[in-house]
Amino acid sequence: MTIATIAALQIGSEPAGKAASLEKVLSRETEIKGAGLDLLVMPEALLGGYPKGSDFGTRLGYRLPEGREDFARYYENAIDLDGPEVAELEALSQRTGATLVLGVIERGGNTLYCTAIFIIPEDGLVAKHRKLMPTGSERLIWGLGDGSTLPVIETRFGTLGAAICWENHMPLFRAAMYAKGVDIWCAPTVDHRDVWRSSMRHIAHEGRCFVVSSCQYQPSPKALGAKVDGWDDTRDLIAGGSLIA
Repeated sequence: MTIATIAALQIGSEPAGKAASLEKVLSRETEIKGAGLDLLVMPEALLGGYPKGSDFGTRLGYRLPEGREDFARYYENAIDLDGPEVAELEALSQRTGATLVLGVIERGGNTLYCTAIFIIPEDGLVAKHRKLMPTGSERLIWGLGDGSTLPVIETRFGTLGAAICWENHMPLFRAAMYAKGVDIWCAPTVDHRDVWRSSMRHIAHEGRCFVVSSCQYQPSPKALGAKVDGWDDTRDLIAGGSLIA
């Protein structure tokens, strides 16, 4: 039987931007190497950020100028898959021997995508999965993925696939991935609710696979020195709850 060591890294995007978020990942190199990890799964939108509570100035039929400026800043904080951030992660994977699966905000022309990328030590970036249907108002800022990015990755310790956040609730998506023979199901997310963990256990049971759910942690607006409309200032914006089933 093949033995593999897998982990979920529960961290959040840094308010200072993608460079600071990347540095947070790279700072864990000694821990990754020391744990002898074969696979490390990281949260949704870790590089690029999940702007929880933002509305980008959107009103029905128009957008406020400051919302356009917000989107321009968000676009600048996204990454190109042939850019320096991915190169740094490829080098980290090579140095540690760990396969990395993580969520990024990907620039594709003038469109942003919520994407999961797959990086293996031998070959670097080998595949990406773009979130098929952004959830609710996420559609204001992210484009829709399509069936051309539903990869499964063959590794020495099993077949990897990924579903991002509420894609995990799409029965036909799950059926398609099961048909591809996924052994280890990676679930980058920002859903911190208890019912999410029930969904992850259900997928592990239904798909007869291991599930690695990695959720961001973002502190409260008060801790961040920010104001989020309709949100308790002392409540964590994203409360973690990562698990392996």
